[in-house]
Amino acid sequence: MARTLKITTRNATFQQWQALLTNRTKRQRAGEFLVQGVRPITLAVEHGWAIRALLYADGRALSGWARGVLERVGGASRVALAPELLRELGGKDEESPELLAVVGLPEDDLQRVPRTADMLLMVFDRPTTPGNIGTLVRSADAFGASGVVITGHAADPYDPKAVRASTGSLFAVPVVRVPSHREVLDWAGSLRAAGLPVEVVGTDEHGDVDIAEHDLCGPKIIAVGNETHGLSAAWRESCDRMVRIPIVGAASSLNAASAATVVLYEAARQRAAGRAR
Repeated sequence: MARTLKITTRNATFQQWQALLTNRTKRQRAGEFLVQGVRPITLAVEHGWAIRALLYADGRALSGWARGVLERVGGASRVALAPELLRELGGKDEESPELLAVVGLPEDDLQRVPRTADMLLMVFDRPTTPGNIGTLVRSADAFGASGVVITGHAADPYDPKAVRASTGSLFAVPVVRVPSHREVLDWAGSLRAAGLPVEVVGTDEHGDVDIAEHDLCGPKIIAVGNETHGLSAAWRESCDRMVRIPIVGAASSLNAASAATVVLYEAARQRAAGRAR
């Protein structure tokens, strides 16, 4: 039976939720993060994430959607917050959300990524902007990627800006954080040893072949670099092949998330063409 709480002041529990919005260390320590928005909350529920608490405004009538979420997530604590407190957690000054969710963090385990014959795993090396992580995750979901791995010292995919930018795709695609390229390469080695011929492809403006000319069918791990420096030297040296996205005009390069979206589209295009043959 779900517990029902009522919070009218900025007590310790409220302050802990508030810290989840801005403090990565506290998110990690608590093992949870705050989710805002109808679509992200809906997808978190649909994909079976651990919903620890659902927060709503005390005394306010709820929509059919919000009532449905409360009924469906029976094990989560229900918390009636003073409306002004809910507005603070909602992240938008001009309006108050109807419902917020406190969601448990999943394990950072590469075993969460499905290992299939057509595996397409995107790696984002040391991204510095939460919004770019969310955008890449959204594109990965849209183009059928198996998962996203964040390597190195990077922004947090569970930052509210990343969650919002993903428009809920964070809950549909496995997203895993690892300390460096080594963990990904060791995992790729174990896949090869098990008979899955995975290829590690890096993207760089000086890559030796245009992306459309490289076969992106079959099991692939594709790495894109961060917004300022691109792929690290360690990644470039470790990739089986380096590809480039041809660009024209005055632009010197593409935004990292935009480049990843181009790569994902090309992989999806090639795979669809292969199936149509």
